[in-house]
Amino acid sequence: MSDETTPDVPARPADPTAPEQIAPLPVPMLRIIEVGLAVWLVALVVTLVVPALHEGDRDWWPWTCVAGFVLGAIGWVYVWRGRGNASDAA
Repeated sequence: MSDETTPDVPARPADPTAPEQIAPLPVPMLRIIEVGLAVWLVALVVTLVVPALHEGDRDWWPWTCVAGFVLGAIGWVYVWRGRGNASDAA
């Protein structure tokens, strides 16, 4: 009797003609987060400069930009300190 979630599939021997595994590309996470922070800052300036974007029913829009910037700054510190490095994960 076999478990229904794990079918009985025999292990295949390694194929000598199979291509080698492709190494993942290095991703500059700090640069990506910095660009996101800049975008939130520009969005905040635009919402504060254009009165129609922060008056009436849209009075919460600048606070959304502030929240995005603050959360991005927390993420930047997290990655900068090395806590976001997957190779150090246990």
